[in-house]
Amino acid sequence: MNIISWNINGIRAITKSNFYDWVLKLNPDILCLQETKATNEQTIQLLKAFENFNIFSNSADKKGYSGTALLSRIKPIVVTRSNEFMKIDKEGRAICAEFSNFFLINVYTPNSGLKLKRLDYRKTWDSDFLKYITRLKKQKPVLICGDLNVAHQAIDLKNDKANYNKIAGYTQVEIDGINNVLNSGFADSFRHLYPHKIAYTFWNYRFNARANNSGWRIDYILVDDVLKNRIKEASIFSDVLGSDHCPIGIELDLPFV
Repeated sequence: MNIISWNINGIRAITKSNFYDWVLKLNPDILCLQETKATNEQTIQLLKAFENFNIFSNSADKKGYSGTALLSRIKPIVVTRSNEFMKIDKEGRAICAEFSNFFLINVYTPNSGLKLKRLDYRKTWDSDFLKYITRLKKQKPVLICGDLNVAHQAIDLKNDKANYNKIAGYTQVEIDGINNVLNSGFADSFRHLYPHKIAYTFWNYRFNARANNSGWRIDYILVDDVLKNRIKEASIFSDVLGSDHCPIGIELDLPFV
């Protein structure tokens, strides 16, 4: 099973690039997109080119903001949007698809914002999200894909000391949030295979950050511990352009049925 996740920073912008060709080349079974920045109708219309996929969108109440989309070659048993399981969410930040042998959650975790203005909101989100995945894990294994808006360890960002507890995405509150998820029975697929490899998934548009590879690894595919030995490959496609994030992927030795 091949899964691709990508914060595209706008569905209307990304589809003007080589987005369609790139996705078809990678041939995912499931494609998770974050930050679609469009209505459900606009998102689905722009993704209709993928004829062999079932398409699901979760847009924010606020137009042109946030939003997620999930595409799957097999129709899920049930699809649940985050406003149904995260009462605080009106920003279309997650979609959960249930399949016969696992749940998959596509998530765009809230950013704590300039001067950490949304850090309290983020802390509440992390707590509520943990409760939700804990409930799901009691039923069947869970996969979590998306932009989690946190660098987990010092290796996951270029300037760790200068940013610690000062910049959104690398505060102890946010680090505790992802630690709580991992400690509840999940493996970071990329770190599971590559514990010491330096690789980033996000680069600020300013300061020539991407050219200088001054980035952050804030996009993840987390795998339920019961499936971590089935991880065949975990990839970061840093050469793929079109967004301030690059796509990530995972190959699992798991039947997609």
